[in-house]
Amino acid sequence: MRMRVRRLGFLSEAEAAQLRAAPWTYDAVGASGSGVVPAGYHALSRGHVLGQGRQVFERACRDLLEWQVQLRSGLGVRADGPVREGAVAVVRIGVGPAAVNAPVRVVRIVEQSDRVAFAYGTLPGHPESGEEEFAVAIDPAGDVTVRIEAFSRPALWWSRLAAPGARLVQVAVTGRYLRALA
Repeated sequence: MRMRVRRLGFLSEAEAAQLRAAPWTYDAVGASGSGVVPAGYHALSRGHVLGQGRQVFERACRDLLEWQVQLRSGLGVRADGPVREGAVAVVRIGVGPAAVNAPVRVVRIVEQSDRVAFAYGTLPGHPESGEEEFAVAIDPAGDVTVRIEAFSRPALWWSRLAAPGARLVQVAVTGRYLRALA
């Protein structure tokens, strides 16, 4: 089954400025990289082997920083440009009137010779409150992996009501994230 290719959309300068000025919807900003899950949050951690070699690693890193994990997963993304610290985006989950807009801002970016990662946190209007980190790494043997680490909890009244189903959706979307760079 072929997935429809989505392209990165761009936020207007006014939308981007509003998101850059918006407060975080959680206190533990930056915690996704620490391995410690803040109290009261649900943790998610999954990984997948992408392949072998420096070429696979470099391609996956480039795609990671161009929002391809989200786009290839079937989500819509409107951003103020490629992934960088402080970048803002609205990730759109679903289609038509049932779609949900999820505003985020990039908390941090890591660019090392053997690991590239970024984390984004939730902003007002996002159905969840928390943070998600996307990382690509290459080990000394040349194995390339992608890893998703997240902590979240419902932020809006309707997402609290739908929490059990939302967890299932999060797990399904994370699986699509992991396959997006393959």
